[in-house]
Amino acid sequence: MVSRIAGPTRIPVPGGKVIDEYVGHVNTGDDQVSIAHMVAPAGWEEPPQTPEFTEHTVVLRGTVVIEHDSGVTEVSAGQAFTTTPGEKIRYTVGPEGAEYIAVCLPAFTPETANRADS
Repeated sequence: MVSRIAGPTRIPVPGGKVIDEYVGHVNTGDDQVSIAHMVAPAGWEEPPQTPEFTEHTVVLRGTVVIEHDSGVTEVSAGQAFTTTPGEKIRYTVGPEGAEYIAVCLPAFTPETANRADS
């Protein structure tokens, strides 16, 4: 069976980042997977988190910087990265900002991201 998803639901985020969720808790009620398109402006950063989900991310434009237990990884447009549950990570973006697609298994929720207080 094919199910058309009419469009995303925009999830409000501080700091000027835009999250458009196509599949997941908010837009489709799916708790197994979330798929979101994100645009982060230059200088955007978020507090550290220790997610309970695997996240696969494809960078479309700019650079996403991931601070993690083993160091810092910069991922540029045309590349992808995966983070695993239980690892403390922190996302920032390069000076040109970034646009990327994130797929989370199981689906992202603010509670399972386990973000530190900012």
